[in-house]
Amino acid sequence: MDRLFYIAKDEEILNGEATDIYFKRTVDVLRAAGLDKVKVRAEFHVVNLPRGYKWAVFAGLKEVINLVAARELPVTIYAMPEGTLFKANEPLMVIEGNYVDFAVYETTFLGILRHYTSVATKAARIKKLAGDKACLFFGARVVHPAIQPMVDRAAYIGGCDGVAGVIGARLIGIEPSGTMPHALMIVFRHAVGDHTMAWVWFDKVMPSNVPRIALVDTFFDEREESMLAAKLLGNKLYGVRLDTPSSRRGNMEAIVREVRWTLDLAGYKNVKIVVSGGVDEEDVVRLRDVVDVFGVGTSIAFPPSVDISMDIVEAYDERSGQWVPITKRGKLPGFKQVYRCPGTLNDQVVPWGYEPKPCPDGSKPEPILRKFVDNGKVIEHLPSDAEIRNYVLKQLSSAEL
Repeated sequence: MDRLFYIAKDEEILNGEATDIYFKRTVDVLRAAGLDKVKVRAEFHVVNLPRGYKWAVFAGLKEVINLVAARELPVTIYAMPEGTLFKANEPLMVIEGNYVDFAVYETTFLGILRHYTSVATKAARIKKLAGDKACLFFGARVVHPAIQPMVDRAAYIGGCDGVAGVIGARLIGIEPSGTMPHALMIVFRHAVGDHTMAWVWFDKVMPSNVPRIALVDTFFDEREESMLAAKLLGNKLYGVRLDTPSSRRGNMEAIVREVRWTLDLAGYKNVKIVVSGGVDEEDVVRLRDVVDVFGVGTSIAFPPSVDISMDIVEAYDERSGQWVPITKRGKLPGFKQVYRCPGTLNDQVVPWGYEPKPCPDGSKPEPILRKFVDNGKVIEHLPSDAEIRNYVLKQLSSAEL
C-alpha cells in the first residue's frame, strides 16, 4: 500500500482515476470505434428530492470547476451559481464537450455535487428552523478526517454560523468555534479533585477572543453546574453548554428552561445556553425559544441524500451543424434553462432559447443557469464561501420547509 489512509490523492482525482471502471472501459470502446469526437451536452439534475423536502441547496460547483480548470478539460460548463436553492427536475449543471473528454469524471463530479449538496441542504434546513439563533457545525468527528474540511465548508455555505474543524475553518477563512470536552472536566476532577477548576484554567489559558462557554453536565445537575460556572467566572462567562448523554437526557426542554430560569433569577441573564448532542430538526423546533446556540453534528454530516444524476440530453450532428435532443427514456431531452421570478422559488424550466412566461406580478423571470467555463477556461467570478453563505441565507428568508 502506497499511503497511510484509504483516500484518493489529488493527482488521482485529477487524472480521472477516482471513477467507476465502466467509464474507463466506455472510453476505450468509443476510441476504438472512432467515436471519440462525439460532442454532447450532459445535464445534472435531481428527479426526486428526499421525502418532505421542497428544495435543496446546489453546492460543490467550485470544486468541479477547480478540477476542470486544473486539467484544462476542453469542456464548457453552464450551471446554477453555487448556493442556489433548487427544486426537483431542474437542470443544475450542464457539461458540453466531446463525451470521451469528461466521461471518466462523471463519478467524481457526481460525488462532489451529491455530497456537498446533501450536507449544505441539511445545514440550510437546520439554520432555517433555528432562525436568529446560532447554529455551529460540530460534525468533524463523525466523518473521515480526510474530508473534514469539505464537510465543514458544505455546512458553512449551507448556513451554519461556524464550524469546529480547525482545517475547515482555516480554509473557509473563519475562526473555528468550540467549547470544551468532558475529558477536560474529568481530568481536573481526577487530578485536583475539583472539575470546576477546568473552567477557571480554561479562562486563564485561552486568549480573550475565545468565548468562555462552560460545559455543565459532567458530574452534577445542569442547573447546579451552571450556577457554579456563573459564580466562578462572573461576567467572563459567555455561555453554558448542555451536552447530556441521550440515555439520561429526559426532557431536554424542561432542563433548559430550568437552567434559564435559575440563571435569570440570579442575575445572569446575559449567559447564553448552548445545546449539543444528537440535535436534529425536531429538537431545534422544540428548543429554539429557550436555546441561544445549537451545536449540530451527525444530522448535518450524515443527511438524507440529494441524489443528483447525470444524463446526456443532446448530441451534436456534424452533418447538419445542429444540436439534436436525445436522452434515455424517463428523462426530458434537450438543453434547458431555468427561469425564476425574483425573490421566490417560482421556477420555470424551458428549452434553451425559449421565452418564459411572465411572473404572476407581470415581471420578467430571470435566467439562473450561467456559463462558468468556456472550453476549459473559467470565465465567471467564483464567490467566496462567505458570499455563497449570504446568498443561501437571503434565499432562505423566502423559502418554506
